[in-house]
Amino acid sequence: MSKAPAPNAQQQARRQQRVEELCAATLRALTGRPALHYRGRRLYAGERSVPVHAPHLRIDAGTDAFADCRAAADGIALRLLHSDAALHARLAPADPVERLVFELLEQLRVETLAPAAMPGMAHNLQERFVSWSRAFYRSGLTEGSVGILLYTVAQMCWSRLTTRPVLEDTEDYIESTRMGLVSAMGMSLAGIRRQRHDQAAFAPHALEIARIVGERVRAEQAAAEDGEKADQDEPATRDFALLLDFDDAGDGDNGIAAATTGTSKVLADAALAYRVYTTRFDTEVAAGTLVRRALLREYRERLDRCVAEQGLNLPRLARQLAAVLTRPARDGWRFGEEEGHIDGRRLAQVISSPAERRVFRQERHLPQSDCIVGLLLDCSGSMKAHIEPVAVMIDTLLRALDMIGVATELLGFTTGAWNGGRAYRDWMSRGRPSHPGRLNEVCHMVFKDAERNWRRARTDIAALFKGDLFREGIDGEAVDWACNRLLARPEARRILIVISDGCPSDSATGLANDPFYLDNHLKDVVARRSREGAVEILGLGVGLDLSPFYRRSLAADLTRGLDNTLFPEIVQLIGGHAHR
Repeated sequence: MSKAPAPNAQQQARRQQRVEELCAATLRALTGRPALHYRGRRLYAGERSVPVHAPHLRIDAGTDAFADCRAAADGIALRLLHSDAALHARLAPADPVERLVFELLEQLRVETLAPAAMPGMAHNLQERFVSWSRAFYRSGLTEGSVGILLYTVAQMCWSRLTTRPVLEDTEDYIESTRMGLVSAMGMSLAGIRRQRHDQAAFAPHALEIARIVGERVRAEQAAAEDGEKADQDEPATRDFALLLDFDDAGDGDNGIAAATTGTSKVLADAALAYRVYTTRFDTEVAAGTLVRRALLREYRERLDRCVAEQGLNLPRLARQLAAVLTRPARDGWRFGEEEGHIDGRRLAQVISSPAERRVFRQERHLPQSDCIVGLLLDCSGSMKAHIEPVAVMIDTLLRALDMIGVATELLGFTTGAWNGGRAYRDWMSRGRPSHPGRLNEVCHMVFKDAERNWRRARTDIAALFKGDLFREGIDGEAVDWACNRLLARPEARRILIVISDGCPSDSATGLANDPFYLDNHLKDVVARRSREGAVEILGLGVGLDLSPFYRRSLAADLTRGLDNTLFPEIVQLIGGHAHR
């Protein structure tokens, strides 16, 4: 029997997004906190990340079994419900090894508080800890003295808290280490079981266990004169301690990279927040005017050939979009019906022909759209490598939306020059004042405005193939600009889809401020617009997971071209299925 083909990066990303949707829904249901969601493979409560430090709850939604992902969601829910985060942070020890033990014990404590009415939750958590234990043991990380110590402590504490035996597979292996710990930890082990319902009373016992482990690890490290022995123990400590990084959890690799972002100290410290050095050189231009008409027609012919080669089912896409973007609206009456409201104009017919039944009328409802969809394209230099499938995708979407009567706009954003251009030279001539903010000339382009339908704008859309329009990208200001354009429209529902293959990037701004200045501004803009609620902002990543910036996002792998499976996912994204 032949094996099923391994999932590609696109399929792994889709699975990860779907699993995270389900886990987030579980968390919201169990905790009653509607702001919980996954973004950038991390859990957030609104705009604040929720740390997950317990090693057995670290999962990869793209590859791990769904049962493990569900168990992790159950464990996180119990932590949010039964652990006071402020008290825990105040009591947590500074030593990284002691901290990791303290984190693990607090997580195991709350897992013992699973409601009796939910036996499935307790079963999920038990199976997840057992699965993690086997994986940790089989990885070989228990071969060093530090690894076996940490593993044995985890088994002993879990067994005492849950009143279940330690993992049978490794019971003999840890026996000697366990016997050496019992005399030192006996009282504290009894205490964590007795005080598991009271976090404050539980903490002293957990801290004592953490202290004992920390002292033994430090003694092992001090006694390790042989470098090979130290190297043997280091992987165990690193894996068990989540890289000893309690502020930022690492992400697994699901085949499609996630956008890399961080914290901008300059933006956080700025009194006026995001700054623009000068707007004197900024432009807003119709993209079609930047290309010679003869060349534009050649581009359109090229785009038409690309669309024809893809063989996309346009009518089906239009029907799918209509299902999520249109609503039945009253559109007059249908007459001559056999049931419904009596038609007063046919009362004489009722008398003259009593057998005639077609004397009724019914309200007629037709699907109508009160919606506008804006597509905002990142015209940075790296996008040139993907522009052919992206242009086909955009043109197909615009045409299908036009078929169902949805107004659309196609916008793009880039910079007027590389490396800052005139704005940067002006800054240099003025003595390079510190923290100048955005230091380039933005160029916002309109490929298609909402007043023109697809047929009238189809030639200008082909300006997407003009390679020298693609330079650098300042996303935050572009999103603000696109939102303002949509807000000027009368439609009730406004949707903005940002299509990008990378993080905000402008070399001059990054060098004069810090690398994450533009990233953080984009996050601020998206968060503010989302709170206002007037525009729905979605992210469509081209070979990149944009969920660190957009709560509702979709990662698309276009390296193999377009097919009829990508568009239904875009329809789901538009229809309101948040992938993060």
